[in-house]
Amino acid sequence: MANTELPYAADAEVSLSYDELEVLRLQYEKELSQAHVTVQTKFNFAWGLVKSPMREHQVEGVRLLQDIYRTQANRRRECLYYLALGYYKMGNFEDAKRFNALLLDREPSNLQAQSLSSLIDRSVAREGYIGMALVGGAAAVGTLLLAGLIRRARK
Repeated sequence: MANTELPYAADAEVSLSYDELEVLRLQYEKELSQAHVTVQTKFNFAWGLVKSPMREHQVEGVRLLQDIYRTQANRRRECLYYLALGYYKMGNFEDAKRFNALLLDREPSNLQAQSLSSLIDRSVAREGYIGMALVGGAAAVGTLLLAGLIRRARK
């Protein structure tokens, strides 16, 4: 498959409009009520949910994609990117990295997966810097408290 079939990771940050997502939801619910949801309908709805800025939509989209990934071997490749994206958007960088790495193992020149990998790495680094700043701030507060206690003990 050509890499151009999927948008670059930056494009995936754009959400569907409420009306566009509603069309996908209604189709999914219609098929669900008829006790037969096609894989394409489920994938389309999951794709729209993952692109949403709302965490509960992303969680549901990832759940649907995981179901497709587990049950439809022929659809795994196309699920990998959106699973990685969904986990990335939810802040679960470990799983995002894992699914994106599976895609890159299959398609090392996939620009979309490379782009998402860069986004994940930047987010992990940013999270690390924030963590270091919090630890540094806590250490500074602890040092000040300890110094205050030592001064009181000397008096």
